[in-house]
Amino acid sequence: MKDVKNIPGSVAVIGLGKLGSPMAASISARGTAVIGADLDVGKVEAINRGEPPVNETNLADYIRRGRARLRATTDIEAAVSDAEIIFIIVPTPSEPHGGFSLRHVLSACEAIGRGLKKKKGFPVAVITSTVMPGSTGGPIRESLEKHSGKKAGRDFGLCYSPEFIALGSVIHDFLNPDFILVGESDPRSGEILDAFYQAVCQNHPHVARMNYVNAELSKLAVNTYVTTKITYANMLAHICERLPGADVDVVTEAIGHDTRIGAKYLKGALGYGGPCFPRDNLAMGRLARDLGAQAALAETTDRENRSEVQRLAELVKQHARPGSKIGILGLSYKPDTEVIEESQGILLAKKLMDEELELLVYDPMALEAARMVLGEGPSFAASAEDCVRQSDIVVITTPWKEFSSIPERAYSGRRTRQVLIDAWRIASAEWRGNTLYIPVGVNITS
Repeated sequence: MKDVKNIPGSVAVIGLGKLGSPMAASISARGTAVIGADLDVGKVEAINRGEPPVNETNLADYIRRGRARLRATTDIEAAVSDAEIIFIIVPTPSEPHGGFSLRHVLSACEAIGRGLKKKKGFPVAVITSTVMPGSTGGPIRESLEKHSGKKAGRDFGLCYSPEFIALGSVIHDFLNPDFILVGESDPRSGEILDAFYQAVCQNHPHVARMNYVNAELSKLAVNTYVTTKITYANMLAHICERLPGADVDVVTEAIGHDTRIGAKYLKGALGYGGPCFPRDNLAMGRLARDLGAQAALAETTDRENRSEVQRLAELVKQHARPGSKIGILGLSYKPDTEVIEESQGILLAKKLMDEELELLVYDPMALEAARMVLGEGPSFAASAEDCVRQSDIVVITTPWKEFSSIPERAYSGRRTRQVLIDAWRIASAEWRGNTLYIPVGVNITS
């Protein structure tokens, strides 16, 4: 990859977490000077040593590529003083009944506002964290204006531009987005951010520019729609399991060719998890209620998604015998990350622990995080092979690639036939042939 040259100015990335660090590294690798800021000294020191502060695919390589242009500090105000575009990527924790807290964003805005107060020119602040509609033009704008003594749209730009990325592929997704969403305070701000993305991204994405509220709602709408699609595919899987001759993969592959539907996220397996999808559905419901409207589809999607784990737990219990050991392969919410938030594997483990069943669990990256939430309830396998060898019932809950190629020595030659519940239908033909194979979404009586 060749660096993009002559991108004007420099960029600040406020927040060096799982999105901020890869974003900072990507921008610097593409040729722009970047200063990252975070209150976590460990993250700052890691960046300045040229090391990744978080686990993410290719992050170490991109930090290496852009190291001459990448540095970090704990001083947010100083970071702002050196930047023409300021990306704000700090946590917006979910609130109990849906919606997102702005406490970290507003705290950052105080320091950013002080930095803007001293700056000349027309810097652009960009909110990347997910927020509720009305936030950017409301409390966020007010805080920046209060602490800078300047006015958004006249003295500095303010945009809302969330990223549509998945952990494990953050760098690829950031550099190759399907589209860019920009809510702008004024045309000049939108043009600056548009030009920046066109220079940094590798695929020249469409940039959808609009006001704040439309952009904030669009972010929620994208994730709510995608989760509805996931849940629809899961519904098809449930039907296929009961219909002789039916196979959800055959059905979804066929309908995915219809351009009105598309193949992405149309799998039919387990529920969705992670740090974005579940909470964005709840936020859409909260928004609708606050407005006196209805978001029944989003609320039903959330409810159906949460029922998936109970359904899987019942399937396990149907095949469990006294003394059966249940192995769970997959504790992260998706492959290539250690994040376990709303993970189907973790939720299943908790359900089965409540039933006092003996569990053995494994994940290539998430074991440490899983120990923190599961405690001493299950045993933790040293490898996927070890988990399979010791288990009477194996459940594949995360489609890690290595789970599709378990060595034959792990499952052959058993005294009793092993039960394999394959939520993603990825097990090898050899493994399937040596077990009582139960693929989610396929009628096995036909």
